[in-house]
Amino acid sequence: MAKVKHIFLDLSWDEVNISVDSKPVDNQIEVIISVDDVQTAIYLDKSTAIKFAKTLRTEINKIES
Repeated sequence: MAKVKHIFLDLSWDEVNISVDSKPVDNQIEVIISVDDVQTAIYLDKSTAIKFAKTLRTEINKIES
């Protein structure tokens, strides 16, 4: 497996970002929200992560139309 980390920056403030990491051993997806040096994480199981991804795509399509 490749060692890759994706970091998504806030639209207007570079000190705010979101990163995503999978934890295959625990069967979960970790979503980390960072503001300055403070981090908060949420952990999603696979089915919840899929639903979240579908919801995000739906919201993106609303912007584009």
